[in-house]
Amino acid sequence: MSDYNVGDLVAEFLHQVGIDVVFGVVSVHNIPMIDGLGRRNTVRVAPARGEMGAGHMADGYARARRGLGCFVTSTGPGAANAPGAIVEARFGSAPVLHLTGQTATADLDEAHGAVHDVPHQLPMLKSVSKSAYRISNPDQAFGILVKAAAEALTPPMGPVSIEIPIDVQRANIKRPDQLDNIVLPIQKPDAGDAASLDTIAEMAASAKQPVLWCGTGAKFAREPVQRLAEMGFAIITSVNGKAVIPEDHPMSLGAFHAPPAVEELYKSVDLMVIAGGRMRGHETRDLTLKPPERRVQIDIDPEANGRTYTCDHFHVGEAGAALEALADRLEGRMNVAGDWKQTIAATRETVHAAFCKTLGPYVGFPAIIRDVMPADALWVRDITISNSTWGNRYFPLNEPEQNIYPVGAAIGPGFQMAIGAALAEGNRKVVAMTGDGGFYLNMTELWTAVQEKADVVVMVMNDAGYGVIKDIQTSMYGGRHFAADPIGPDLEGLAKLAGMPFWRVGKLDELGPHLKAAIDVNGPALVEVDMTKFGPYPPYFAPPPYASKSK
Repeated sequence: MSDYNVGDLVAEFLHQVGIDVVFGVVSVHNIPMIDGLGRRNTVRVAPARGEMGAGHMADGYARARRGLGCFVTSTGPGAANAPGAIVEARFGSAPVLHLTGQTATADLDEAHGAVHDVPHQLPMLKSVSKSAYRISNPDQAFGILVKAAAEALTPPMGPVSIEIPIDVQRANIKRPDQLDNIVLPIQKPDAGDAASLDTIAEMAASAKQPVLWCGTGAKFAREPVQRLAEMGFAIITSVNGKAVIPEDHPMSLGAFHAPPAVEELYKSVDLMVIAGGRMRGHETRDLTLKPPERRVQIDIDPEANGRTYTCDHFHVGEAGAALEALADRLEGRMNVAGDWKQTIAATRETVHAAFCKTLGPYVGFPAIIRDVMPADALWVRDITISNSTWGNRYFPLNEPEQNIYPVGAAIGPGFQMAIGAALAEGNRKVVAMTGDGGFYLNMTELWTAVQEKADVVVMVMNDAGYGVIKDIQTSMYGGRHFAADPIGPDLEGLAKLAGMPFWRVGKLDELGPHLKAAIDVNGPALVEVDMTKFGPYPPYFAPPPYASKSK
């Protein structure tokens, strides 16, 4: 009788597909998988303090390494703690494999009241995952693992869940020979219809002031985007598409895609190519932004056609491959206006100057932080007022994987994503900026950071409340700040309790030295910025167009 079981198969499979860290919470219905990982000792198990935290760590890990991440939960309540993290991975197109247990097959879907048996676990996971599967018998295990990993990594990438009943995990099987040479069936990126690309090339060749908007689907398409920028395309990105090319490139406007000066620029743009981006309401003032009139959209999803903005030509194809094919077609054919480069430089200067006027006492923060951070450090943020103002936009980055934040705009994930990013291979420092409200949501994961020696600096922008929410309440609800002032612990005492170094910043000339000292620590460190000593941000929240209808 073989002593190799499905839990062992899971452990070996994860190693063979290149995963070196798995996040999770051990529990009764996932022990065979955790045990298989532990006995083999080829994949590190990082025990999180909660399943949602584990999921966000796997997400940050996946984004930092441009590869597959994985987290393990238990059945029922454990699996039910995961959807918040799965939803964020879906928003961010992060390839994450979620492995969870299930009750024994004899109890499945029978409402027997077995431990952790909750109804409709698989439909719950399907509702938030890119796809979700159940391994109903041991013979299915290898095939479903391969299929799930490939789906997670196939554009549009995203989280895939698998539930494995406990008796299936324990079942002895013959080790699959295919484990020795796994090739995940990931389809080669398809540029799409050649005639359609020819049409786009003809439109671009005649453009005098073209713009390329790069979204999530194009964020890793550096080489073709760089080529198109050199040909004369101005580059604008979504926030998640930041740093598709270095943001100091003379043709880059970065993630400044909607300020007044850029909207004014759009009036003179004679072609906008939107690649792998939705131009979603969150980044277009709820679709009130007026983009250039002549638009082309490239997306792998045919249903994206007209979902937010209509276009003159829609092309179905993987964004990176399509842009490469477009660049090939345009070599030597572009004839942009002679002053187009100067126009972009002037627009960038105007945008930056106007933006800095909105930051009040925090105008010096981006440059100081950027100066003390290593050039290749990962910049991870939570949804906090500092990020929603300057962290997402006025903070130059060189590589797309340096840009990690909750695309779904939830508060709380940033710190856990930073832990996962810090444990990805590459030995790069991670600086995580979070607000106090978001930090309190999952601060127990401090002990995960300490236990795993995650090389992360947690910078808590502490304004003693939900700053973003208060701004909305001020703008739309008569300044009534109900439920927006959660109290929290003394952060210095919390750091001492966790056994990690701590610095508090109360004035601007302390920010650089204190943050630099924290960055020099080999392991986790906590920096608190006492925003009450600096004062509030100027109001930045503009009520959406539907606000007057909802009062």
